[in-house]
Amino acid sequence: MLAILNLREDAYLISIQAYLSEIFEKKVSLTSVHLPLRRLEKINYLTAQMGEATAVRGGRRKKIYSVTDTGYKVLEEYRSISNNLWNRYLDMGTH
Repeated sequence: MLAILNLREDAYLISIQAYLSEIFEKKVSLTSVHLPLRRLEKINYLTAQMGEATAVRGGRRKKIYSVTDTGYKVLEEYRSISNNLWNRYLDMGTH
C-alpha cells in the first residue's frame, strides 16, 4: 500500500512491480504483486479505476490503484505499532 501511495496516479500493476523490485533490489514477480492487490481491494483497503486506453498498450487500459481511507488508517496504525516496537527495543540499549 505504501508503494501505491508513493506512485500516486501511476500505481498500476507493472509500475508497482517495478517500484518494489527497485526497493527490494531484486525481481518481484507479477503474481506476488497482483494477488495481494486483489486481496487488499476485496477488503476495501484499495480501490481501482480503469485509466485511459493508450497506443503504447495496444489500446488496453491500465487498472490504477489507490489507497482507501480505511487502508490509510490501517497503514497509520501499522506505523504507530512498528515505531512503538522499535522504540522499546532501542530503549533497551542492546542492538
